Amino acid sequence: MSQEDTNTQPERNSQPAAEVVDAAPEATTDPNVAELAARLSQAEAQAAEYKDQWLRATADYKNFKRRADAERAGLSFEEAIFGCEKEIEFRRLEGCPSCKGSGAEPGTDPVRCPKCGGSGEMRQRAPLFNMVTVTTCDSCAGSGYVIPIPCRECRGEGRVRQSRHITVKVPAGVDSNQQIRISGEGEAGPRGGPFGNLYVALDVQPHELFLRDGNDVILELKLNVAQAALGEEVEVPTIDGSERLRIPAGTQTGQTFRLRNKGVPFLRQSGRGDQIVVSRVVVPSKLNDQQRKLFQELAHTFDPEDQSNRDEGFIGRIKDALGL
Repeated sequence: MSQEDTNTQPERNSQPAAEVVDAAPEATTDPNVAELAARLSQAEAQAAEYKDQWLRATADYKNFKRRADAERAGLSFEEAIFGCEKEIEFRRLEGCPSCKGSGAEPGTDPVRCPKCGGSGEMRQRAPLFNMVTVTTCDSCAGSGYVIPIPCRECRGEGRVRQSRHITVKVPAGVDSNQQIRISGEGEAGPRGGPFGNLYVALDVQPHELFLRDGNDVILELKLNVAQAALGEEVEVPTIDGSERLRIPAGTQTGQTFRLRNKGVPFLRQSGRGDQIVVSRVVVPSKLNDQQRKLFQELAHTFDPEDQSNRDEGFIGRIKDALGL
């Protein structure tokens, strides 16, 4: 959905890149002057290094700011896992249709900057050691051209903010706090410059049954006392539909079962994670007369010593889980 940039820009005079030029100093025998020249040269080198660091820091901040201001798209749990297409609406700066991005009122053109002569640079020669420093022209901001009559629609900016609708293809396996970059759908550059990139931040909604852990999906499976003690084949929900799972006799709370390849697809890779089924034995809080009688009869069949050992084993598992 990138659109071809047909805006034109006035031709600039070719000029050398910004630089610091050291003219050859005149020969001198004064040691103080030579020492001062060495210090000035070192200071200029440090200044150039600080300028490069500042430019890199500024670029990093702009990139961070652009990502922080990304458009947002909400996804359901299933959309994030299997991928989808989402329609989003946003506003961006586009080339002004009136001035075609030049910033000048229709019928007029930008003119060569009278201060720098169209070079976009200002050169100053220091009286000491005949040194020349090159700085950006403060009148044209380095463009080499100024706009005598700004466009009334964009006020000389060359860009106006407009609404835009696009379809974003979301790959399978994405998660919250991830971003999708769409080339050429960002804001237009100044003076007919190319469009930047659009960043879409994803917000995945939680699921009522499943919990995601990376590429694995976790499900808590509730079992009654009879199912846990006797074992049973039950149906468990997965993100692909229902699956049969054999619960062995004597299953305890916290016991896990793994369904292979029933998890989240790996992003930009083949294969999927697993679904982890965690059992939870639910003890009834209320019993009818028949159930109470059956439990009372069952209680007489248990060996107290065997029950004591089971309790110790359960406590041991809790200690292991807590690292005690």
